[in-house]
Amino acid sequence: MRRSDAIVVGGGIAGIAAALRLAEHGVSVTLLESSRRLGGRATSFTDARTGEAIDNCQHVALGCCTNYRDLCERLGVAHLIAWYRAQHWVEAGGRRSIITAGNLPAPLHHAASFLSAKFLSFTEKTAIARAMARIILARRDDFRAMTFGAFLQSHDQPTSVVDKFWSPVVVSACNLSVERVSASTALHVFQEGMLANRDSATIGIPTVPLARLYDGAARIIERARGTVRFGVRAESLRPGVVNDSEGRDHRASAVICALPIEKATRAVFDSHERPDLRLARASSLETSPICGVHLSFDRSVMDVPHAVLVGRPTQWLFAKDPIGRTVHAVISAADEWMALSEPEIVSRVVDDLNACFPSSRGAVIVSARAVKERRATFAPTPGSDALRPSGRALEAHGVTLAGDYTATGWPATMEGATRSGYAAAASVLGLADDALLAAPLRAGFLSAPFAASW
Repeated sequence: MRRSDAIVVGGGIAGIAAALRLAEHGVSVTLLESSRRLGGRATSFTDARTGEAIDNCQHVALGCCTNYRDLCERLGVAHLIAWYRAQHWVEAGGRRSIITAGNLPAPLHHAASFLSAKFLSFTEKTAIARAMARIILARRDDFRAMTFGAFLQSHDQPTSVVDKFWSPVVVSACNLSVERVSASTALHVFQEGMLANRDSATIGIPTVPLARLYDGAARIIERARGTVRFGVRAESLRPGVVNDSEGRDHRASAVICALPIEKATRAVFDSHERPDLRLARASSLETSPICGVHLSFDRSVMDVPHAVLVGRPTQWLFAKDPIGRTVHAVISAADEWMALSEPEIVSRVVDDLNACFPSSRGAVIVSARAVKERRATFAPTPGSDALRPSGRALEAHGVTLAGDYTATGWPATMEGATRSGYAAAASVLGLADDALLAAPLRAGFLSAPFAASW
């Protein structure tokens, strides 16, 4: 049954996606956000030390993230994302390899650049090719109880190959080590993100602070006669009513909870005042941290837009200005970094920068800021899929859930968050879960027979 009005609690990507699609379909939407800006964990803040807007952490999209790309189109900000086909893999000492799509059809489109990559020996490349062949054939459902590390071990992947190739991809995409991540989740990354389509692995990097991508959502919702209320913290959500921290009730025929899982678990109740059963299970999901480090120097230290650092604790570097003077470093699955002080974190990142970009040595740090996201994502460990809840309400007038932790079939990514928001909107509109989803990239003619069984 379609609802005429709805409250969406939480202005992260999932909440924005849900509110936007409902507003487009004529539903009177009220979006409640406890902070003063939209974006949730994928947003920016003003650094008190420099006065500059910096991101909580660098977020990127891939070509296969068709729903997030659709959301950016609807927000009118697609032009603010720069897309790159080439991945720069940089070793200590500065030697570089470029992985990019060539002329062959998927899943062979990376073959030429992969064969010419300098950071891997011929024996290592052969080992990776063997495992990739198994990944193309794998059914993800068969590997939900196994770690990806065990999968790699079963296919004789040397430690050097795990460290130099498999780990950088998996840790960055899943925010978990190969030893802990579910094999099915990692297989998803390689199948959908690398093998299905020639454009799957294209990297999209915002060219503006993240908050600018989502600022316009409020105007779009309000033009559709909806409302966005900032500074409103929800205390409890029940069918048809949201109670905020000031004791006020907000009522609508549908309620969508797009809060982070730890907040949703404490806030969502059913019509009988009992905690939501879906979230009782989801509360068992583990979380994994990310550390983002913003560095500005007195001169250029990077001459590429982004780089994967081979075999270094810092996995990715992103140049945040055209000359590479301002750099953002990302450390995913950053458990060991959480206890470090900011000077210690900065020192480690600068060591990695200097090792892989020798010309950066001697550059003077103008400003540095480390941002720790202790609960950045849920941890997609074996068995975690069974804990991820359906977004659909338990009963006809219940609370609908949205968030990357719900059963989207994707890891905790901007794509997963968007998909959950679209599915939540579809639920309120009385449509099938996938009714509002954007079409995936079409698998190449060589990949299609395998993709049908993934």
